[in-house]
Amino acid sequence: MTHIDTHLDEKDLNVLGAYLNEKCEGFVSTVQVAARELTVTVRRQNIAKFLRYLRDDKQCQFKMLVDITAVDWFGNLNEDRKERFEVVYHLLSIAKNLRIRVKVPLNDGESLESVVSLFSAANWYERETYDMFGIRFENHPDLRRILTDYDFDGHPLRKDFPLIGKVEVYYDKEEKRVAYKPVDMPQDFRHFDDVSAWGGMTGNANLAEEDNNFDLGDFNEEGDANG
Repeated sequence: MTHIDTHLDEKDLNVLGAYLNEKCEGFVSTVQVAARELTVTVRRQNIAKFLRYLRDDKQCQFKMLVDITAVDWFGNLNEDRKERFEVVYHLLSIAKNLRIRVKVPLNDGESLESVVSLFSAANWYERETYDMFGIRFENHPDLRRILTDYDFDGHPLRKDFPLIGKVEVYYDKEEKRVAYKPVDMPQDFRHFDDVSAWGGMTGNANLAEEDNNFDLGDFNEEGDANG
């Protein structure tokens, strides 16, 4: 499959990476160019200053914030990756025709400086990252949940969040309102045992246990079954 940015010049990305490595030595941890993508890892306390530099420097001019998201490395931590989370910023420089990915590692409970004052688009992106991963952004003007309910328990994109959720929504006829109850999924193909998912099926799962004894002679030349 052709990469979306095949028109980008990888030489320009290498030049920009070397430039940032030199000019922002105190902010940047690593600079990597691979598969026509420039990725810069930045120390947590310097993210706002670094993004301001990317926006205002004449050699960069990354004036468009495309996205903010995060990655939860729960269960995959090692000596090279000690922080549980990575917050990821994607920026675009229209003037230079360049893209950049900025990563910020941080541990559970740590927060980042909001960049809403630099990019207005960060308002909803930071709220979404907070809602889905529980990462807080200091000095955000209105850090509330944006996709889940106000009383939602937990953060759905964390790796330790249960796949079926913690509660389900239903309409309480007695209370005449929407309410919550513990998750219960009694439908077929929902409940499995710990040995074999297929063996734990209920309902009509045994319909295919007997052989069909299919014979081509049961069909005539027109493809219809012989009565």
